[in-house]
Amino acid sequence: MWDPRAYSNYDELRSRPFHELVARIGAERPRRVVDAGCGPGTLTKELARQWPGATVEAFDSSPEMVSAARENGVDARLLDITDWRPEPDTDVLVSNAVLQWVPGHAALLRRWVEQLPPGAWLAVQVPGNMNAPSHRLVRSLVGSEPWSELLRDVRLRGAEAVHEPSDYAELFAGLGCAVDAWETTYVQRLTGEDAVLNWITGTALRPIAAALAPDDWEAFRHELAPLLREAYPPRADGTTWFPFRRIFVVARTPA
Repeated sequence: MWDPRAYSNYDELRSRPFHELVARIGAERPRRVVDAGCGPGTLTKELARQWPGATVEAFDSSPEMVSAARENGVDARLLDITDWRPEPDTDVLVSNAVLQWVPGHAALLRRWVEQLPPGAWLAVQVPGNMNAPSHRLVRSLVGSEPWSELLRDVRLRGAEAVHEPSDYAELFAGLGCAVDAWETTYVQRLTGEDAVLNWITGTALRPIAAALAPDDWEAFRHELAPLLREAYPPRADGTTWFPFRRIFVVARTPA
């Protein structure tokens, strides 16, 4: 279950990769712009402002996120990203921080390129931090007792969840697309007590929170917190540096 309020914490930091991704899209007057995995809809509204003449389509697989998007004035619908098919006038497709949740998403990207019209823009951003200390510590704790039994059905993302920028570049180039792929590591300055724990609570820890009873969830957080503090020591002023690698790719389908 997604918690839009937890996800919306650190809104400015979470939105920065989106803006840097969209800035590389060269579409001038797209007919339809799609936000695939729109979350609470905050950034969908940015797409509408950038291309006011376009039809903006938004969807998400989380009922909580769709509800939040609708409350934000976005006409979002509930849909799994693997079930989506582009309309013939889809000139821009944006998928921001979504495909890391989709196993084997390279096949989905190939299908999108085949189904999008000629000259369409496809922009993707995924986190590339699956081997960061934050995620390694979570996987290690999940594999220990008693959590390994309580969380035996939870599938956590490993390094294989996303590809390297060069892999995405090769995938799109092999399909005849013009492609721009890159990565950025943001050294984020988080505020508050247990800042890294609070950050990943809105994303990486979501499957764990959904699988545990409330008391067990609090116990898991209590056990994880000192591990994260050791890996990401708070500074004297109470802030914490949190490096976060992101992977970007913008492709344009063959004309």
